[in-house]
Amino acid sequence: MVEALQPILVPLCFIFAWLFALLLGLTLFSSLRDALRRAKQMHSIPCADCQFFTNDYRLKCTVHPGAANTEQAIGCRDYSSASRPFSVP
Repeated sequence: MVEALQPILVPLCFIFAWLFALLLGLTLFSSLRDALRRAKQMHSIPCADCQFFTNDYRLKCTVHPGAANTEQAIGCRDYSSASRPFSVP
């Protein structure tokens, strides 16, 4: 029985092995693409450069404490740059 199925099993296993490798590659590519997209979105959160950001885990932002360091902070209307042109470092 095995000898009769062997001419069919060898190409079938070959196809399944390459299909598995292709699906694994596509999954890794998709995961990397999603991770890069998420990292780009997270880097657009302006909180770390805002003068109202305290960097304290109890009160991260004095203006919007609930939205600090979240996606809700993207496009914050109260954002004010921490670096002022006339300030002394």
